[in-house]
Amino acid sequence: MARFLIDANLPSRFSVWNSPDFDLVAAHDDAWPDSQVWAYAKEHGLTIVTKDADFSERMMLASPPPRVVLLKIGNMRIGELRDFLLRSWPRIDELSQVYKLLIVRTDVIEGIN
Repeated sequence: MARFLIDANLPSRFSVWNSPDFDLVAAHDDAWPDSQVWAYAKEHGLTIVTKDADFSERMMLASPPPRVVLLKIGNMRIGELRDFLLRSWPRIDELSQVYKLLIVRTDVIEGIN
């Protein structure tokens, strides 16, 4: 069963997301507006993984689900992003179960409840 919903603003073909734990907006309709992504994640108890700050703002006014992992990592080449996620994902996964919002930067992960 999926635990994470990968937003359309992120590459969908990363090996880190190639498991039943992940659902991809792109697999449904990458033109979904934020409200539909939010509703789908809420209905299915998924944590949204995104680079879109609008989700973190919405999260501050709501109770989980959904939870949000906001990647504030700037622009990276695909290979750099893949390597960063492979290195960081175990910690992101662990913390996403504790905090309703994770803000992930290249040098630190901040959890907010």
